Amino acid sequence: MSSPAEKLYEQALALPEDERLRLGEILLDSVPREMAEEIELAWSQEVLRRLEEIRSGKVEPLDWDEVRASLRAKFSRK
Repeated sequence: MSSPAEKLYEQALALPEDERLRLGEILLDSVPREMAEEIELAWSQEVLRRLEEIRSGKVEPLDWDEVRASLRAKFSRK
């Protein structure tokens, strides 16, 4: 991700959840419809793949608060 995109990402994370959701919707709507359908299909397939990994015991889900803290620590500017 480029530096400007990283900065926007960090700013977006600071928004309240409802505003982040709306921003995500706006960004997805800005993608050409054909591409959006491909993205939606790819995400559906990815969700099903990950669900199967969890059900089979291949992976264990992580707590979102821990993941978020780890990502913030990893990507925060020091």
